[in-house]
Amino acid sequence: MAALRIGDVADFPFLDPPDRRSVRDGIALLHELGAFDAEARITPLGRRLARLPVDPRIGRMILQAQQEGCVREVLVIAAALSIPDPRERPSDREDAARHKHARFADEHSDFTAYLNLWLYLREQRRELSGNQFRRLCREQFLHYLRIREWQDLVGQLRTIARSLDIVESDQAAEPARVHAALLAGLLSHVGMQEETGRWSRTYTGARNSRFVLAPGSVLSARPPRWVVVAELVETTRLFGRIAARIDPAAVEQVAGHLVVRTVSEPHWDGRRGAAMAYERVTLYGLPIIARRRVGYATVQPAEARELFIRHGLVERDWNSRHRFLAENQALIDELAALEERTRRRDILVDDETLFAFYDSRVPADVVSARHFDAWWKTARRERPELLTMRRHDLLAGEPEDSDAHPDTWRAGELELPVSYRFEPGAADDGVTVHVPVDVLSRLGGEQFSWQVPALREELVTALIRSLPKDLRRSFVPVPDTARAVLAALTPGQEPLLTGLQRELHARTGVLVPLEAFDAAKVPAHLRLTFAVEDERGTVIARGDDLATLQAELAAPVRAAVAKAVAGELERDGLRSWPDDLAELPRLVERTSGEHLVRGYPALVDSGDSVAVRVFATEAEQLASMGPGVRRLLRLALPSPVKTVERSLSGRARLILGTNPDSSLAALLADCADTAVDDLRADGLPWTRTDFDALRERLAPQLGPRTVDVAGLVEQVLAAAHEVRAALPATPPLAQLESIEDVRAQFRRLLPAGFVTRTGAGRLRDLARYVRAIGLRLDALPRAVDVDRGRMQRVQVVQQAYDDLVRALPPARAAAADVRDVGWFIEELRVSLWAQQLGTARAVSEKRIFRALDAINP
Repeated sequence: MAALRIGDVADFPFLDPPDRRSVRDGIALLHELGAFDAEARITPLGRRLARLPVDPRIGRMILQAQQEGCVREVLVIAAALSIPDPRERPSDREDAARHKHARFADEHSDFTAYLNLWLYLREQRRELSGNQFRRLCREQFLHYLRIREWQDLVGQLRTIARSLDIVESDQAAEPARVHAALLAGLLSHVGMQEETGRWSRTYTGARNSRFVLAPGSVLSARPPRWVVVAELVETTRLFGRIAARIDPAAVEQVAGHLVVRTVSEPHWDGRRGAAMAYERVTLYGLPIIARRRVGYATVQPAEARELFIRHGLVERDWNSRHRFLAENQALIDELAALEERTRRRDILVDDETLFAFYDSRVPADVVSARHFDAWWKTARRERPELLTMRRHDLLAGEPEDSDAHPDTWRAGELELPVSYRFEPGAADDGVTVHVPVDVLSRLGGEQFSWQVPALREELVTALIRSLPKDLRRSFVPVPDTARAVLAALTPGQEPLLTGLQRELHARTGVLVPLEAFDAAKVPAHLRLTFAVEDERGTVIARGDDLATLQAELAAPVRAAVAKAVAGELERDGLRSWPDDLAELPRLVERTSGEHLVRGYPALVDSGDSVAVRVFATEAEQLASMGPGVRRLLRLALPSPVKTVERSLSGRARLILGTNPDSSLAALLADCADTAVDDLRADGLPWTRTDFDALRERLAPQLGPRTVDVAGLVEQVLAAAHEVRAALPATPPLAQLESIEDVRAQFRRLLPAGFVTRTGAGRLRDLARYVRAIGLRLDALPRAVDVDRGRMQRVQVVQQAYDDLVRALPPARAAAADVRDVGWFIEELRVSLWAQQLGTARAVSEKRIFRALDAINP
């Protein structure tokens, strides 16, 4: 007869259906207990179990107790499970009985309660007579005859166990071992709590059965997650009697022949150097282990080997110090960097080629880092270069000339690192020049307009294509024109756009305005990116507009330069030239890292004192030095303010009293500052000797010159008083725009500190500008439309000037040539509205725009 499978009763056609079911259940039970294998053949354990004349479940518990070292405890519990419960609970005294039995209860196990009761009865039996013991049983609600039956059965089980060489231990066993032995006979009585609430009282059992704990169980009050019960009894519903809390991991150890293992989610673990997966262990459908990490090589060695090669060797996700891995990665990085430079993805071979390289050399039984290390320890002695890649192993295409993609950019005496990235859309796609923050201010934008040689032709092509269509049609085909133009240019000798304009004109006769080239249409990777880095190499700012970066980082740049070169030079709170500073150096230099840092020291006006600071540019130095020297001279010389104030006439005091500086004393201090600037002329003292000489020269002249300046200011403020009187508080709607323009001009000409800002040499011009405003207001009611037209002409140049000032660094925006354009616009206003006052020079919008174009950042 063919082998019989568990649950297959087709070979017993002579049995009635109920009998067939009994046979099937009996075979299934014996398989559960390990007595039968999957083909219903008896096992060695089954042969021992057959020698125990007890219920198979009880017998299996006893056999397992021998392995767990808890025979004594399991015999007591096995005997208790074989008889009716010796604890009585009379219906009329149920609460009293429950109270008496509570002393034996264990919060984690009903089985342990039997042991506790057994120990109690054994102790009492030794101390009490027969009648006293009977009386005790009656008082404790214990059935005397069942207890005697229990004691007799334990003795019989001990005799049977000894006959099978099952020996009791002298040491008390741990509860976990006792329950492990009980589990061996109750594997189909394991239950997992359903997740339907905080404490669900329903359990899912074997083969998707559902039961609840019997009310008498100590665990029913707070049901644990996992339980095992001695029996399942069905009345109104399926109840589990005599329960214990269990650890599902213990079930796996006992039920190894019954559990079903499934492995999923194979993945690489770089720390372990091996492929891992998650194992799920189920018993009769119950998830004993839901998600446990196991080595994948024991399940699928071929797939584990592939994961090891792909992740450990190809992707280097493995903490290994093997020399060949480092050498191979260095060569891969070199070729990957070349791809970034050349903006190609066909130089370096793909990962599949790398996998094939290792796959052909690594043996089939190497499935993890541990296996590899053991193999390579021997293999490298015979063939040390077996796993070392050569350039030809990694090249899929021929690389371009590396000179066209330099590693550094030379800017004057600076050599700045250059990096490349080929990732369209990324902030640093293309070429990035890495600029230390302490040399940022020394760079000029035009030297970077030429791009690296490899991208130069593409850049010129993009610039020509950015032209308006009516201009662009003169240069088709654009790529040929770009190639020819570029061949005639010498990179670095002039700005790229200037040279491009000249060569296009020479070839076609078409003069392209520089503003016609639209940089916004040039692809992002063709515009240089500047990465400004601090001393640790951390990028603090990034962008493609160098001037904007310089303006935004003016403060960090100055701080970095000062940190690098200032040393003990910087100081605060000066009220006279420092005794220990014979000369304030115009330039300080120090090597920081691989580049030379330059700083420009200057005096700084701090209000009531003077400081010494080191700046990043000469422009910042000169912008600060003038006000700093002025403040130091004012602190070193007696103030002329009170003397001048006493000399003023009543009319002058009245006119000067209403001023943007808020008080007469503040205005006269402003006049004294202007007088210092005027007397100092253009000279700046850089030594203590020069400063002392200048102070001695200014001492007798400061008072009289302040009086002269105050007289000029009186003329300005008198004209301003007339303008304020002429300004309507509520102008007509037609004049509103013009009146707002006048007020904006007035605020621009007469802010707080306007005397020093204007300078003594321009105060007469300032008075003329203010009088011109008055003449404009006189004519406004008669010619509103004419006024609006003139105003719009001025606003065009004013807007261009304001945009330029906003784009320049503060120190550059305060320079004399930039401020002069602002005065030039005021002369334009005079020429439009007050020609009778005359202008200081010939003026027009075209001249102003030329002056704006001549200003370099």
